[in-house]
Amino acid sequence: MDKIDRMRAFALVAQNASFTIAAQRMGRSARLVSKYVADLENTLGVQLLTRTTRSVALTDAGATYLALCTPLLDGFDELEERVRNEQASLRGTIHISAPTGFGVLRLAPSLALFAAKHPNVDLDLRFSDRRVSIVEEGIDLAIRIGPMRDSSLKVRQLGRMPLVVCASPAYLDRTGTPTHPRALVTHECIIDGNMTEPTVWRFDIDGQEEAVQVNGRFRMNTPAGSARIAASGAAIARCPAYTVADALKSGDLVELFAEHRVTPYVVAALFPQNRHLTTRVRTLIDHLAGDPTLCPDDA
Repeated sequence: MDKIDRMRAFALVAQNASFTIAAQRMGRSARLVSKYVADLENTLGVQLLTRTTRSVALTDAGATYLALCTPLLDGFDELEERVRNEQASLRGTIHISAPTGFGVLRLAPSLALFAAKHPNVDLDLRFSDRRVSIVEEGIDLAIRIGPMRDSSLKVRQLGRMPLVVCASPAYLDRTGTPTHPRALVTHECIIDGNMTEPTVWRFDIDGQEEAVQVNGRFRMNTPAGSARIAASGAAIARCPAYTVADALKSGDLVELFAEHRVTPYVVAALFPQNRHLTTRVRTLIDHLAGDPTLCPDDA
């Protein structure tokens, strides 16, 4: 039995917490994958996984083995790619995570261009507004917007994304247009629970960053939802520019305090520190970094 198959079976089970999913990705039966893992444990003389009828979890030894074998498997995949001269014809699957709105509006069109250039690459897209665990969920590449708080990941900046405070003409006609960011304390504001400080909006006032405390009855977990509520006339929203660009152009939304915008958020590609990038993932990152439509100047 091939040692690489044993290692790969274990890594896939550990990353997905599932023998079934690991078997699907390997194109093997769940019984055979279970045998691979059991044989590996017998060879090593340690238990790598704890199994119940409902869950699979790493032991301490398993966590250590996963950290060490993952870069070896990635290196093996890279070696095969180079031997087969797959730089010109990339192959394999790339598992990608991204925020839902950005993924649909900006990332998906760019990925379609990449897929057209590389017909042998499969793209597994997982759009979600929760902050996924890249290593635990088997993600090759995550796109994130905002402060990069996870120091265990490598980061490559792809562009910048301004935050825009906006409201509909109907809301402003009903309540009056706030003339200064501090006036937001008397307005209905939409709280985005994904932000680091949901009820604190920051502005550049006289060259200094100033925090303004806001409140409101609406609490969202997606910027696109905030934009839709604002366009309906219910409240003021603070959204990444990509979610409101069309509404601003059509007049459905009006930007407030454009002269007080703070430093734009970073749009970045994140990937594990200890994982050697395969050629296909590295090529995709280069493609995204060079795509001017991903983060255009007008956002």
